[in-house]
Amino acid sequence: MRDIIVQWLTKLTAPVWHSFVSVDDFITALEQTIYMVFIAFIFGAIWGFLQAITLLLTRPNGILPNQAIYQILNPIVNALRSLPFVILMIAMIPITKLITGRTIGTAAAIVPLVAYIGPYMGRLIETSLLEVNEGIIESAQAMGASPLQIVFKFILPEAKSSLILNLTTANISLIGATAMAGVVGGGGIGDLAYAYGYQRFDNFIMIVTVIALLLLVQIAQTVGTWLSQRR
Repeated sequence: MRDIIVQWLTKLTAPVWHSFVSVDDFITALEQTIYMVFIAFIFGAIWGFLQAITLLLTRPNGILPNQAIYQILNPIVNALRSLPFVILMIAMIPITKLITGRTIGTAAAIVPLVAYIGPYMGRLIETSLLEVNEGIIESAQAMGASPLQIVFKFILPEAKSSLILNLTTANISLIGATAMAGVVGGGGIGDLAYAYGYQRFDNFIMIVTVIALLLLVQIAQTVGTWLSQRR
């Protein structure tokens, strides 16, 4: 099926496709970008929810205040969020090699992508959870709900729309990060833009990669907005 699509696109774009990069190579790079975004988003969201719920529960005026946990976790999150992605990616090379057995390539890029987007998602999720009216939490406590029941049956459902919009924002940032990952050997659209668009002065492929990234961002934003408006 993929080969048929590639052949069809090659014929369709033949009159205007003038680049060192073939249509097949471009589609492969696009697949790599989507793969990196999808996997990093899943693991980043898991990290983000665990981080946000922990900070929500243990904050000074939280449901289960715990100064030790909060004071340790909060600065760690701030430190990770303050690092630019490229620096984080380079700093994590030993960890990346330990986990994946390699330092370049799509699989290797996912490790620093998760480390980059996880704390960012966590802050956005925490912001959404903190927007929930305190009256709902007080009502849940009055009914005898446990801390986890308060979070999963009251706070999360109430914060659904805000959560989806904030996760959409994080996903768009992740798409941008995958482009930077390509510059340092992560593969994907960013790799094409750098290796051919920049180093070989291929203006055509540079324009195509920019359009592809814009389309991915637009699709992510449209889907996120639609989901947030659903009841």
